[in-house]
Amino acid sequence: MTISNIQRRRFDSLIIGAGGGGLRAALQLAEADASVAVVSKVFPTRSHTVAAQGGMNAALANVLPDNWHWHMFDTVKGSDYLGDQDAIEYMCRAAPKVVYELEHFGVPFSRLDNGRIYQRPFGGQSQNFGGEQAARTCAAADRTGHAILHSLYQQNIRAKTHFFDEYFAVDLLKDDDGNILGAFVFDIHTGEELIIEAKTTLLATGGAGQLFRTTTNALINTGDGMGMALRAGIPLQDMEFFQFHPTGIAGRGMLITEGARGEGGYLVNVNGERFMERYAPKAKDLASRDVVSRAIETEVREGRGCGPDKDHVMLKLDHLGVDVIQKRLPGIRQTCITFLGMDPAEEPVPVYPTAHYTMGGIPTDRHGQVVIPVKDTPEEAVTGLYAAGECACVSVHGANRLGGNSLLDILVFGRAAANHIIDYLKENHYHRPLNEKSVEKAYQRLHRWDDTGEGESVEKIRSDLKRVMEKNCGVFRTQDVLDNGIKEVSALHEKLKHARIKDHSAMFNTARVEALELENLMDVALATVYSASARTESRGAHSRVDFQERDDMNWMRHTLYSLEGRKLDYKPVRTKPMTVATFPPKARVY
Repeated sequence: MTISNIQRRRFDSLIIGAGGGGLRAALQLAEADASVAVVSKVFPTRSHTVAAQGGMNAALANVLPDNWHWHMFDTVKGSDYLGDQDAIEYMCRAAPKVVYELEHFGVPFSRLDNGRIYQRPFGGQSQNFGGEQAARTCAAADRTGHAILHSLYQQNIRAKTHFFDEYFAVDLLKDDDGNILGAFVFDIHTGEELIIEAKTTLLATGGAGQLFRTTTNALINTGDGMGMALRAGIPLQDMEFFQFHPTGIAGRGMLITEGARGEGGYLVNVNGERFMERYAPKAKDLASRDVVSRAIETEVREGRGCGPDKDHVMLKLDHLGVDVIQKRLPGIRQTCITFLGMDPAEEPVPVYPTAHYTMGGIPTDRHGQVVIPVKDTPEEAVTGLYAAGECACVSVHGANRLGGNSLLDILVFGRAAANHIIDYLKENHYHRPLNEKSVEKAYQRLHRWDDTGEGESVEKIRSDLKRVMEKNCGVFRTQDVLDNGIKEVSALHEKLKHARIKDHSAMFNTARVEALELENLMDVALATVYSASARTESRGAHSRVDFQERDDMNWMRHTLYSLEGRKLDYKPVRTKPMTVATFPPKARVY
């Protein structure tokens, strides 16, 4: 087939990714009578939002006193003061409205006896700017993401959103001026190629947890949107900040929600000691995730781990009783019974930090527009391109995301991006002509895998990449370890140029997808290790043994990594909120 024979479809807006961010944006657009195409490499309700357990934050004050300004303070503090405070204010102000919208979309939130939405305590939450523990996380038992995703999908079906299920997006397409005008995609089942032209394109492709061997992330989380953005000449922001969730099932990686500690669970070492009292005397087991992850790793390194190999700690839930666990944590209970053969209502759960969340990503403003620094201006929007959710960096999470803020992020900024797109479409009624060279480039990238190379298999290189990243870019880092990571990932990048995939067969298209995913992962891995090597301080999830202090004088700035020349640039943190006073940096203790 030649490019001229490839079918073309036109839409007002193309959304790549059908998780919470993509579906919330699609719904907003469809209800504004825009023609919307959603491309997803899996059936929409299998998107990774379905795995979010604990809940989403909003200052509803249904359980304890609360307000959005306290939520904002906790988010700025949790970000280790690297978050952009205007975007954080916008998100925290919008949170209650977004929750009530979900309620009306049919999300079955857990309820209090008075009928209000149930809210549980989560890590890093406080009342009155650092005071007593808050209860801010709105939950649907421990299946909140599942409830939200299914509700949003059904609402989109009602709104007649057009879905391209099990299609893979190869690359973004441009016009002669560099504006983004859609994407080159193909049907994973049949291999049929399709050019989707769109006046606007929203990337909502999720994170890149498959960089690591042990992760809470599904196999689909391969940084596809970030890879596409890099190849389109857009830098990635703050990629050194990768969150390790403190309570993954030891040796397996499956997530045990922070909600388990919010309901009263706590961590113990081999001596039965509640060790978090030493690391966070006030917040204890509900300290910020980076703090708890480092505490667990320290306990294990210093010989106080549990089990025959002393390589994990234990999460105690058995004191809560069967009724509480079955009502508030039914999914966690079933996971433990299925994968560990034990009941958390009767015995403690072995846990250890596991790769969980990409804090960095495609740089955007609070309207979801992709923005990049341009000479003589702080940043400039890329016409027609938006990003929302984990693939984006607004930046509301800064150096460390608070639990419960990820579902909030995807919904607030998916909705915000759609509103900006609606305004854009009012001013831009017609499709611009595509640059056919960008189509040719995407076509060549896909068909480069038609002739398999003579090198190592894609599976072997992907396995090696995950091992290298886990070894060289984990919870604790040093310059030597990070520089070795750059060396080893760069070597794997060279090997990938000569890699081979499975023979042509009924599984060929699946193998081709795995190869394309690995190309995306490889570029994101390089962005991560280069950015981490350059940041000579400890801040949030980026913990340097050789630079243990936070350096606000030199590093109160965002890192920007560009694919061309593997170049690093920087831009300042936006410390001025929209309407309230700045929260200045101070010591971050819990």
